[in-house]
Parts: sequence; structure tokens; C-alpha cells
Amino acid sequence: MGWNFSSYEPVYMQIVSRIRADILAGRYAVDSPFPSVRQLAMDAAVNPNTMQRALTALESDGLLYSRGTAGRFVTADTAVLEEARRKAFTHEANAVINRARALGMSKQELLALIDQTEEWNI
Repeated sequence: MGWNFSSYEPVYMQIVSRIRADILAGRYAVDSPFPSVRQLAMDAAVNPNTMQRALTALESDGLLYSRGTAGRFVTADTAVLEEARRKAFTHEANAVINRARALGMSKQELLALIDQTEEWNI
């Protein structure tokens, strides 16, 4: 069964987002071989060209690198990984802030709500 995609964003960008999140969450070990384009395309039920485009974007971001004929690997560069985590978190935080503003919440109200959130107090 393929991955679920929305119609609001290009499929390759959704693939980039999903794989980036998986890399940053440690689902792929650093410096380990990455699955092939063909395998990932089959898993996601997309055209291999779409998957290739997504993986090329991840290489441009520095999260993946190629070793000639050995394939792609997940970067072990902690600076690249930390910067990608920071960017991903900033993107998500901005989305939450914008939703809070749309609901008429102040910064203080949002921070108080975060402090009261059960998941935060683990």
C-alpha cells in the first residue's frame, strides 16, 4: 500500500517532508545505506522519477549524499542535522503561532497554554 498524499502540495515535496522527518527522527541511521529509488517508489506507490526528484532535493539539503555506485547514505554531519531540525521546528512553531493569532490568542496566552499542556510536562 502506498503512502497517503494530499492534493494541496506537489507529491515530491510531500515525500521530501516525510523522509526529512524520518531522517531527523533517527528512523534511518547516519552513514547507513539509504533504500534505493526503486524500492522507495514502490513503497510510496509513486513514479521512480518523482522519488528521484525528492531524493535529489534531500541531497541538495545535505541530508543525503551519494557514494558513486554504492548508493545514497544518510549524512553523519551533526551540524547539517541540527540545522535541519532547527528549520523544521521553526516551521512548525510558526504554524502554531499563526493559528494562535488567528484564534485571537496573545503570546502570553499561548505560552501559558503550552505550560499547561500535559504532554509538555512529562
